[in-house]
Amino acid sequence: MPQEKYLIDTDILIDYFKAKYALNEKFKAVGLENCYVSEISIAELLYGALKSSDPERHNANVMKAKSNFGILPITEVLELYSEERLRLEREGARLPNFDLLIAVTSVKYDMTLVTGNVKHHSRVKGVRIENWRMKESNAYIKEKKK
Repeated sequence: MPQEKYLIDTDILIDYFKAKYALNEKFKAVGLENCYVSEISIAELLYGALKSSDPERHNANVMKAKSNFGILPITEVLELYSEERLRLEREGARLPNFDLLIAVTSVKYDMTLVTGNVKHHSRVKGVRIENWRMKESNAYIKEKKK
């Protein structure tokens, strides 16, 4: 049986940089070689670095993402993006363009999308989603002490 492949959404990358939700352990468990990011997420991270009060630290995170994860181009998903955007508009369920590009990238490359934005992305036809912020999908999250 082939190993599951994951497309990591920008929100999860940011959580990873902030050492939240035991994501480092989760990435080790699934194998970094099985985790990818979209060029769109890199663009979002670069923008965030530029507007931050600490661009040097944020640019280091961009480099970490580039070195730790495979980067998927969007060229191959543009036709699917256009079709899905039209379908969602006709249903009155539009998504922001970058979110839609990331979601259809996971569909095109037959990957599970890892995101905290489940409600948003679940509108995309054919998408498989896991939320590694939740214990149900990430056994490495420890129970908070009371």
